[in-house]
Amino acid sequence: MQIAIVGLAGSGKTTVFNTLTRGHAQTGGYGGMELHVGTVKVPDDRLSKLAEIFKPRKIVQADVTYFDLPAPPASTEGRVGTEELPADQLARLREADALLHVVRAFEDPAVPHAAGSVDAWRDLEQLDLEFIMADLSVMEKRLERLKASGHHGTPAEREANDRELELLERLHVGLVDGRPLRDADIAPEEEKAIRGFRFLTQKPVLVLLNVGESDLSREAEIVAAISDRYKHSGTIVDALSAKIEMELGELDPEEASVFMDELGLAESSLDRVIRLSYRLLGLISFLTAGPDEVRAWPIPDGSSSVDAAGAIHTDLARGFIRAEVVPYEDLLTLRSMAEARKHGRLRSEGKTYTVKDGDVIEILFSK
Repeated sequence: MQIAIVGLAGSGKTTVFNTLTRGHAQTGGYGGMELHVGTVKVPDDRLSKLAEIFKPRKIVQADVTYFDLPAPPASTEGRVGTEELPADQLARLREADALLHVVRAFEDPAVPHAAGSVDAWRDLEQLDLEFIMADLSVMEKRLERLKASGHHGTPAEREANDRELELLERLHVGLVDGRPLRDADIAPEEEKAIRGFRFLTQKPVLVLLNVGESDLSREAEIVAAISDRYKHSGTIVDALSAKIEMELGELDPEEASVFMDELGLAESSLDRVIRLSYRLLGLISFLTAGPDEVRAWPIPDGSSSVDAAGAIHTDLARGFIRAEVVPYEDLLTLRSMAEARKHGRLRSEGKTYTVKDGDVIEILFSK
């Protein structure tokens, strides 16, 4: 689960990276070319509550990996800026499962905006355009090859080329009109056909508006102003003040709590952003609990009990017999799997059961 943090120079994306990962990557410099990587634990209060019951040796949270990429140079006629990123960084960008797009929404005379003014909508559209240009470049090269060689090969190969050509030409129209591929109506079999291209505008996006301290009370209003205009599929819009979150991260918990009360913050925005990132990836967590460990296991929403078994270990999926399932809330009330069974809250589920977020599961399998 990897999320690329992207944004224009001066947006505060490296500060966001530092606050998320508790890292110390150098900020400023308007677009240094260094890549930063960090792994973050997904906040989940359910684990600590289960730990009170099972007294495990360890607690294991789900995690998400973030990497902070340099801002791409602006595209010009005949040159796509994103493609001028170092090859390894462009590859990391294309391999990301999702994008966290940091957009500047704060005023700071000490950090002047390169465009001369702060305009979150303008900056959001500008980087979106860079990614559309990058996808168009990849798609048009492929279309040229298909048109040049698509009439060669066996009948089956020609038929496959024709299908790919038809699909890419349809998607090309939307890109030329400025629509990201995540808005396109792409069937599952079509998605498989283009998966290898790793198109940037097909990735889900968390747009994160980086606001100043003076705008904390207006966060909801600022988010609404963008989300009401930014009507794209696979997109979440949220806000935080990276500067404030960085300061909170440097305080001990008691001091941080007092500071948050003074600012009127009910929770750390970072925890919310991490949870939104998890949701953006289409993930849920099922839980396992026992004396060895209490653990959250990430799986795609809609996964079966066999998929859950495979997430723990392939042997469990291979020898799957059944899954014993208790909803988290019931286990919290009844305090043990034995009591859950006694009160009829423990269910035996087969291979086709669709796992729900918060299910506490024990897999029975044959060795």
